[in-house]
Amino acid sequence: MTGIEPYENAFDSIPGAHPYPRTSRYHDAEIGVHRGPDGTEVRYTKRRLLPPLDGDRPTREHTVAAGDRPDLLAQRYFGDPGQWWQIADANPVLDPRELTAEAGRVVDIPLDDGTPRGERRV
Repeated sequence: MTGIEPYENAFDSIPGAHPYPRTSRYHDAEIGVHRGPDGTEVRYTKRRLLPPLDGDRPTREHTVAAGDRPDLLAQRYFGDPGQWWQIADANPVLDPRELTAEAGRVVDIPLDDGTPRGERRV
């Protein structure tokens, strides 16, 4: 074993391949390469910056009810609980749990994430 994970070998064999699928929130994140003193290369995902809250993306308002959670809202609005991050990105919170911590809070739910129909971001 050379110390390289099997999935890295697969990606290395495809020129320009990105380690995240097109539907992932990390798809557009830049991939960096750290070279150790011995020449070993380690790939990593550079920090993902949140999109600006400029109001260009259409949203709908949701009033938080008791028992709401970000994953439950994502299931309700996107059909996929793993899409909670879209709601977090659309609201100025540091911790996604803040979104639903208080009943009565109004949160923005994105209407269009730009994902082609039939594909979901992961």
